[in-house]
Amino acid sequence: MHILIALHAALGEIGALAFGWVFVELLNPNETRLRRARIAALIGVLFLLAAWFFGGFYYVTEYGAAVKPLIKSGPVAWAHGIVTETKEHVFLFLPFLAILAWGLLGRYTNEFMQNRSFRIAVLLLAGLIVIMAFAMAGMGFIISSGFRAALEAKLL
Repeated sequence: MHILIALHAALGEIGALAFGWVFVELLNPNETRLRRARIAALIGVLFLLAAWFFGGFYYVTEYGAAVKPLIKSGPVAWAHGIVTETKEHVFLFLPFLAILAWGLLGRYTNEFMQNRSFRIAVLLLAGLIVIMAFAMAGMGFIISSGFRAALEAKLL
């Protein structure tokens, strides 16, 4: 496994877990839990940005030139045509959604205690970030499987 892929995946999953932590803290907020949620959201933002960076670096230096053509010529070409294209576009939103959640937690602290609808909206945002991040991991697995299938087909 390429080190950049490992960093990309690990950082993204830690970011997802951080927003899972945010979600749990917001279920029954108080001042202490909101402080922990802000910390968890900051951790999530930093890890998702780092995953974004390492994934982009890998794409530019390795994937585009060597891996993509192999997958596209292999028996599971749809792994790039559908899954990679989807992942590329969906993944672009994750850091921005994370920054939005973190900003809302920092700016509207009082709203979480007083406004149930606001709290539910941010809970849904945190949950969406978690689901999207874990979906990225699943898509990464499919893309890696497409690469392995292409390698096996070439060897046969």
